[in-house]
Formats: sequence, structure tokens, C-alpha cells
Amino acid sequence: MAAPDVKYSPKPTPETAHFWEGTRSGELRLQRCGSCNHTYFPPRPFCPACQSEAIRVVPASGKAKLYSYVISHRPAPGFKPPYAIAVVELEEGPRMMTNIADCPQTPEALQVDMPLDVVFEKLDDEITLPLFRPAKGVGR
Repeated sequence: MAAPDVKYSPKPTPETAHFWEGTRSGELRLQRCGSCNHTYFPPRPFCPACQSEAIRVVPASGKAKLYSYVISHRPAPGFKPPYAIAVVELEEGPRMMTNIADCPQTPEALQVDMPLDVVFEKLDDEITLPLFRPAKGVGR
């Protein structure tokens, strides 16, 4: 069992290696299909829209909006309650699960559709997590 102040660390796979290499260098990376131009997340070896294997890795803008969230009041390894478990919709279209940083973890501060920017939290030499915070100029 992990210590209460240590977050569980994702385990990169060959399909996700490009994503974790990107986050380590401060870049959010997605995949785009060369056949139908669909941009998607999470990483996989084929396009979920047309099943083509003609995929390429592309940098994301790092901009998103808050799509949905729940505020957890239960302790979890690496998290001090309350904390938001969020789904953000990236500017490029895909949605991803993440956490919201630099913002009170309250319904008053966490507004659906609020603009967000990616930030990166280094866990160790291998894993840097993409988190999101309110975009500059968004006062809460």
C-alpha cells in the first residue's frame, strides 16, 4: 500500500510512451488519424473512428474547458480532501480525466465550461502528470 502522501504512478506502455515522453518535456501529446483526421485520446495503436493504423502524434494546444467534475471528500493516496476529479474537453476535441490545480476545490470555483490551461506535475523521473488550472484572466 502506498504512503498516504504518495500518488499512484501510471505505468507507461509501448502505446503510451509518446504521451509520457511529452509530459516530461512539458508538452501534451495526442494522436491524429492520417486517414480520417480524427484526433483522439487515450493513446492506442489505431484510430477509434475508422480503425486505420495511419496515426501520428501531434502536440496539443494545452487549452481545455471543464466538462464535468466531482469533488471527493474521501482520502486517497496523494490527495488531501477535498479534491476534484475532473473531465476536461481539450481544444482539439478529445476529453481526458485529470485534476484541477491552483483553484479552490469548491462548486463556486469549479464552473463547467470554464477555460483551462495545462500544467505539469512531476511525480518522478519517469512520470509527469498533466493537470489543468483556470486560464489566465479567469478570476475565481
